[in-house]
Formats: sequence, C-alpha cells, structure tokens
Amino acid sequence: MTARRLFAALALAAVLGPLDAQNKPDRLERFRDLGFGLFIHWNVDVPLGSVISHSLVGASPDYVQRYFQILPRIFNPYKFNPTDWAILAKLAGMKYVVFTTKHHAGFCMWDTASTAFNVMNTPFCKDITAAVVKAFREQGIAVGFYISPDDFHWFHTHGYPIARPPAPRTTTREIPALMEYGKAQVRELLTRYGPIDVLFIDGPADGLREQAWASQPDIVVTRGAIETPEQHVPGVPMDQAWEACITMGTAWQHKPTHDVYKSGPELIETLIEIRAKGGNLLLNVGPRPDGELSREEEARLREIALWNFANGESLEAVRPWIITNESGIWFTRRKNEPTVYAFVTRAPWKLGERRTLTLRSVRAAPDSKISILGATGEILEYRPDVDPRLIWKQDSQGLHITATTTQRFYDDRKWPNPVVFKITQASPALRPPQVLTRAARWDGGWLLEGELAQLGDAPSVEVGFQYRPRKGLTDMYEKTEPWRDLAFAKQSAAGGFSQRLPGAARDADLEFRAVVKHPLLTLYGVEKGLTAKD
Repeated sequence: MTARRLFAALALAAVLGPLDAQNKPDRLERFRDLGFGLFIHWNVDVPLGSVISHSLVGASPDYVQRYFQILPRIFNPYKFNPTDWAILAKLAGMKYVVFTTKHHAGFCMWDTASTAFNVMNTPFCKDITAAVVKAFREQGIAVGFYISPDDFHWFHTHGYPIARPPAPRTTTREIPALMEYGKAQVRELLTRYGPIDVLFIDGPADGLREQAWASQPDIVVTRGAIETPEQHVPGVPMDQAWEACITMGTAWQHKPTHDVYKSGPELIETLIEIRAKGGNLLLNVGPRPDGELSREEEARLREIALWNFANGESLEAVRPWIITNESGIWFTRRKNEPTVYAFVTRAPWKLGERRTLTLRSVRAAPDSKISILGATGEILEYRPDVDPRLIWKQDSQGLHITATTTQRFYDDRKWPNPVVFKITQASPALRPPQVLTRAARWDGGWLLEGELAQLGDAPSVEVGFQYRPRKGLTDMYEKTEPWRDLAFAKQSAAGGFSQRLPGAARDADLEFRAVVKHPLLTLYGVEKGLTAKD
C-alpha cells in the first residue's frame, strides 16, 4: 500500500470509527425521509477567510498564540439573523440543519462551562447555538449539531502537538482526559437545547456517540455511526441510511477569494442523484464574518428554492427505484406507494417545447396519472393556439410520454433545471441485471474480478470493468477524472468474470468497478481500490 493510500485509510478509520447499530431503526427511517439538510460551518477564524481550523496544524508558535488570543477579540457577527437562514432553508426544501457547535480549533459556539474559548468571551457575547436552534425549530426544521472530538485549543493548553489523526496521541482513544472533556461537551449540548435530532461527530466517535445515545436515546448519530461520504457521491445505491456532505464551492467555511461555486443545476442534479441512490444530501454554507450568507450561497439556495417549490414532493420520503437512472433520466419512488418520479436532467427544456421520452424501466397502468410537477399542462401562456396537454402510451418498447413545458419560471422562458414527471400506479417494466465488484488480485499484474449476480430478463448482457485514478483525502477537491473502459464480453448466465488491467504497476493508485450493459440499461458495481496483499 502506498503512503498516500495508507494515510487515507488510517484517516478515514480514525474519523469514522467502527460503524455502530445503536441508532434506532425508526429514527433512521425518519432521517432517510428528511432527505435534504443544511450544513453550517462557522468558526472564530472566519475573519481571516482561511480554511476552517486547519491552519493551526503546522503553524508557528507565534501564529498559534495570535490565533487563540486575537481572533476571539474580533469575532462579532453583528448581522447574524438565523431566522433568515431558516426561512431560506425551508424554501429550498431542507428538512434538517447541522450546525458546527465546535470545530477542530476548539472554539465553542455556545455558552459552555468547559472552556473560556467560546462565543461568550467575544464582542458578540451571545449563545449562537441557542439562536440557531430556536430559529430552525420555528420553521419546523429538525435540529442537528456537529462537534469535533479533536480540539486544538485543548492540545495547545495541555502541551500536546496540534495535529489530527493519523498522527499519534491526537485522539480521545489515546488521551482519557480529552475523552472526558468531549463527553462533558456532548452532555451540555444534549441537555440544554431540548430534543436534538442529529449529531455529526467529525473525528473518533468512540465514547461520544454512546454519551449522545445515553443523553438522548432518539438522536441519530450520522458520522461515526453511518456512512457519510464527503465531497463525493457513491456510485451505487445503498439499502440503508447514508449522508453525503458537500460544499457549494471548495471551502467549508466562508472563503472570500479564490473560490469557484457549483452552479444551481449542478447542485440540484447532485441532490437528485443522491436521493435516487437512497441517501441524504447535507449541503454546506459558510456564513460571512458579519453573520450573513455570501451572495453566491444565497443565490444558489434561492435557485434550489424555486425548483423545490414546484418539485419538492419528488424528494420527500422517497426510496430508490429498481434502477437509479436511464442515462440522464433519474428516478425515485414514493415510499410505500406505487408512484415513481422521473427527473429529466442535463437537458434544459425551453418553455413551450414539445418532447417525447421513453422510459424502459417503468410500466404505467390503465389508471395511471402522469403529469409534470408544478404545472397543470393545460395552458401555454400567450399561445391559445397550442394544445400542450401531456399524452402517453405504454407498449412493449416502454412508456412513451409526450409533453410540453408550460410553466414559466424565468423571464427569458429558459429553464436550465430538471423537469420532473410524476407517474402514479407505476410498476417495474423489467427485471434489471445486477453486477458486483469483487476484488483485484496481484499475480505479476492486476486481475480484476466481478460477478454477474443476476442476469435479469435479457437473454444475454455484456460485462466488463472501468477504472480511473483514485482520489485520497489530500486531493478530494481536485476534479475527478472520467472512467476508462476496458473491453466488454458477452455473458448469458449469472456467474463470475475477470479481466486483466494492462500496464498498471503494483502500487498504482487506481479504483475500478464492474459494469453490466443490458440491452436497455448500463449498471455498475461499487467502486473499489487496488490493494496488493503481501
């Protein structure tokens, strides 16, 4: 294993800890129903416009001293109004919030008795956490807290080097006093603000999650107890609760310069993909030093809000369909109902344009109702000569829908965001194949192994592999390279298959996945990294 891959593996293990099953199943189901949350990163170093907390690692003694002494004296978000945040989050369709009560630097955003390094000892001198809880509860939004077990201020005052895992002697597992300190802070947070719905433990969770469940048995611990991929979306759906946390730009905290933001359509399509794969999206914002959101973050939340106003039901209390997508058309299904939502992505649909699409995986019944969410589909503004009504036909080739977009969202009559179809009384139109990524073995060269777990309803399929460079923790913000295909072979029965990966060295830092090509669909196995065993 290369040093880079070893670092990534150790760091991930340190952050997650062993995944635990003490979250109550009914609370996890409720969490899955929520689907979309707002992550808020905010810290005492926001006036610097730096990475949150991490600039302390490797910093000079002078820098560290000035960080801990000067920054609390100038932290004064005089425009802080969490009600504005909460109203905007509700419009955007967000059902829960996760607020950074304490990041790695150790600065506490609440009135704590555990340390003087907190918001009450600043010019602002108000319990920000209490205000956030009150504002979001008033909007009917579930409340969650982020907390870091790492604490650079505690390390500094107790004579430890400022570092994060996998550096030695940096975790609550290794330092009992740090564990007790963290538990005391969790107890404070979970006894002062009423019922808390979610806790995100961004570091070794052992001990702290148990303290959380002891304080509030109904709380859902996310990071530290379930999968929480950061800055990426897994390639396959999961039949369990999971949550992707993603930034709008490249930074978690407010970054005043040198940032590049994802577009509104990109964020909406990411949300759709995550829900189609059974997960939740925790979308991050970083308030400015004065307490307001940046213009870019507000603009994107308002674009999401407009889309959500018409289409929100397609993401609430939904689960994956029999497949996640047919090319650029993604699917969710209403939980416990025969209703399917089809999202037309990556294909801006101009107002008044009439299109026909064919769905291969969905079968409509004679009593099905099919509509575009948000619109009646009966009137095209200023065009009484046009009959825009939707028509559909089901045959052996699929469900054919012909529709016109009739709802005007922008003055220029252009709409770059997904159009959503609702199909009631829907049932599967096919039995899809299932492919599994097995292992990669080194025997003088890399041999990739996969399995066609089920053939589906086709007489034969094509199977093969894709590969690409793998990103580690240190380059998660770099652009992901596209998948590269190896050759595909025909297979007519379930069973294993394998293929050589030409030209790859033993220490190649690559990931791969198995692929199956059905006559109507292409489906994928989970991504795995190359791992040579000595």
